Amino acid sequence: MNKPNKAIITFISAIALTFGITAANAADTIVLGSAISLTGKYATNGEHTQRGYDLAVKVINDKGGVKVGGKKYNLAIKYYDDESNASKAASLAQRLIEQDKVKYMLGPYGSGITIAVAPVTEKFGVPMVEANGAARSLFTKGYKYLFAVLNSADQYLSSAVDLAADVNQKAGKKPSSLKVAMAFEQDAFSLDVKIGVMERIKHHGMKIVIDDALPKELNDMTATLQKVKALKPDLLIISGHSKGAMTGIKQITDLKVDVPLIAMTHCDAASINTKLGKGNGDYVLCGSQWHKSLSYKDSYFGSASDYAKLFEKTYKYDPPYQAAESSAALLVFKDAFERANSLDQKKVRDALAKTDMMTFYGGIKFNAGGQNTSKPMVMFQVQNGENAVVAPVKWAQAKLIWPAPKWADRK
Repeated sequence: MNKPNKAIITFISAIALTFGITAANAADTIVLGSAISLTGKYATNGEHTQRGYDLAVKVINDKGGVKVGGKKYNLAIKYYDDESNASKAASLAQRLIEQDKVKYMLGPYGSGITIAVAPVTEKFGVPMVEANGAARSLFTKGYKYLFAVLNSADQYLSSAVDLAADVNQKAGKKPSSLKVAMAFEQDAFSLDVKIGVMERIKHHGMKIVIDDALPKELNDMTATLQKVKALKPDLLIISGHSKGAMTGIKQITDLKVDVPLIAMTHCDAASINTKLGKGNGDYVLCGSQWHKSLSYKDSYFGSASDYAKLFEKTYKYDPPYQAAESSAALLVFKDAFERANSLDQKKVRDALAKTDMMTFYGGIKFNAGGQNTSKPMVMFQVQNGENAVVAPVKWAQAKLIWPAPKWADRK
């Protein structure tokens, strides 16, 4: 990607320019704000998030915009680069609200940064629909202006533990005999992922043989992987956003680490199925909020597959779930504006709280804490360079390949 200058950069999004939104017609535009990671260690996912937002703005505007009080409004987004820094994101959110007079916010990328921004939007009574902050703590603070379209982080890899228990049991091995190795980034998201994993490990009585913290910059897992080679666990679990997934797979490949089942977060955002050479990302199991093969649909993007085709046509790569959930956040705002039939922040907030809709991304309905309770997670496995859904069975495209072939047996 073309990175902005290190200095904080602000711009009414390229979408605004695309539609010729100028001072002359600013009164006919609803401007949303977002502090987003365009540089720093979360830049890859920040870019996916921004592109998901921008694509939805274009589609909504192309289809007539937002109709409130008998008047048509276009959408536009004002961005600041938070440089993958939580405290900077909080300051930028306050700047958007106080100086730029933004009345509605879209979330940043990542749980830790969303945790920093949420108190700001709550303080000023600014509705925020966020798509990339999954930490459970976001939904236990009593926030009234925060709404998240995604599942909470503890659900990401818990089913991977259940899958390992199931396939081993069918093969005649007791789940309680399984050895598990884990390595987690020490951020709010990954630590919540760990909570869900630990609950399922305890349920099955499995033994944890490695419980490591990933290095802060997510650039070297050699120490952990050498222990994996020595202790030979049945399941390896890694959570470290896109950079962690890419580092993990590269070093597992370089060191030829054999594990029957490896589960990770952010495989699709890191594009491990296409960026590491033929077969090197294969057999990894990945937790995902969304997949293009799912049967969800709406009147704006059509089906999940239709969304994927449009995204790929626009940005020249297959959409990761971070982009899809970000697009869904704009559909939620549009729906709330129109049901409120008002641009009053309190009325829009109340409309958001009553959201109950189906989108190409899945169902969206918020509980009292602002968490979406209407959509399950899925698990896909990289098979022959493709991301194939293997669980839940209802949406499975393929059967889980287990155990993964040893490196010595791979062609």
